[in-house]
Amino acid sequence: MKGLVFTEFLDFVANSYSEDMVDDIIDACDLEHDGAYTAVGTYDHMEMAQLLGALSKETNVSGAELLRIFGQHLMGVFSQKFPDFIVGADTLFGFLSSVENHIHIEVKKLYPDAELPSFEQVEESDNHMVLDYRSCRPFANLAEGLILGAAAHFGSPISIEQMTYQEETGPVVRFTLTKNDS
Repeated sequence: MKGLVFTEFLDFVANSYSEDMVDDIIDACDLEHDGAYTAVGTYDHMEMAQLLGALSKETNVSGAELLRIFGQHLMGVFSQKFPDFIVGADTLFGFLSSVENHIHIEVKKLYPDAELPSFEQVEESDNHMVLDYRSCRPFANLAEGLILGAAAHFGSPISIEQMTYQEETGPVVRFTLTKNDS
């Protein structure tokens, strides 16, 4: 998992809670890198899971909810740090449609060793989109938060339903997105 996600997570914790909270959750974990991450490094996703679990314990907020909130924050960071990835899209669904075949290709150019999840568009209409998410990491709620962050960015409120099913290659999370009437 790219270090950018780790550094942004620790910034998110510091800004949402406190610098002391960052120290507390790092101290509560047995981390190979002792909480020292660089944006360009690559780290085991289990370190993120440990940090997330420690934050959940400290805040009494579920890990799933923390991932969704962090995902929304992270989308804001991505839109500032990588505006070229978003600038070509005019709509939320247009942006989401571009993730797999445009954005992930560009990310791989920047970070060739990145292990990215996949987003397969299953169907789309004017007010409805279905995406299948596959990843070797259990962070579907982070993906949901990123989607919600993108919806906010494009001013397109949505509701999301999540359903997990099993394939031979592993679990797939199906996101069903419905635009909310404004």
